[in-house]
Amino acid sequence: MPRPRSGTTRKLPYDPAEATYALSAADPKLAKLIAKAGPFTVRLPAQQSPFEALTQSIIYQQLHGKAAATIHARLLASFADICGIGNHPEPQHLLDCPNEQLRAAGLSHNKALALRDLAAKTLDGTVPTMARIRRMSDDDIIEHLTQVRGIGKWTVEMMLIFRLGRPNVLPSSDYGIRKGFALTYLGLKPTEKVTPDLLATHEQIAKRAKKWAPWCSVASWYMWRACDLAAGKTVQPE
Repeated sequence: MPRPRSGTTRKLPYDPAEATYALSAADPKLAKLIAKAGPFTVRLPAQQSPFEALTQSIIYQQLHGKAAATIHARLLASFADICGIGNHPEPQHLLDCPNEQLRAAGLSHNKALALRDLAAKTLDGTVPTMARIRRMSDDDIIEHLTQVRGIGKWTVEMMLIFRLGRPNVLPSSDYGIRKGFALTYLGLKPTEKVTPDLLATHEQIAKRAKKWAPWCSVASWYMWRACDLAAGKTVQPE
């Protein structure tokens, strides 16, 4: 999931200090990780519609961040004559543009189809507006957005955490969370070769997460940080 840059962010709708205090009090092992990893540093984009966020998510799927950012920038630039420099195209613009324009930006055939489906489902209301999404539960948002081609539950969970700032999301299928959990709770060594049988299961994570509610998003972020620390990365992600 791409991260917002400095100057384009807004505050989380919850207090990270309150969340980390509650998690530390409820889970001593997590408390040790929080102390080692440092403060929770997630920032949210200042202005971004669900259509814009999901467009970016589709482009970033299965690509290195720099390559995906280049494709995203090319896509925006290709609509500059219609939308203005740096502005995001509207759903109808994506539906009306030729396939050659999307290919020239670097989009694969499948991603082009996914973006067109996203645009169509935004126009027909399947993808809710931001005003409507703010009133919806996490489960309802997942149900609506996974109707879009190329958008799975994991993608929506990342949007809930990193775009909407929802505090209690648990992406238990995520590789990093499964590995971070194994490092924190199951005795996995940082130098040990990771095989599927060493990763945490959904059931193991869900059982422990009863201690984490209503701050599972924050606890999940620390599972990713456990992986960073195991790899020797001491600088916190932006």
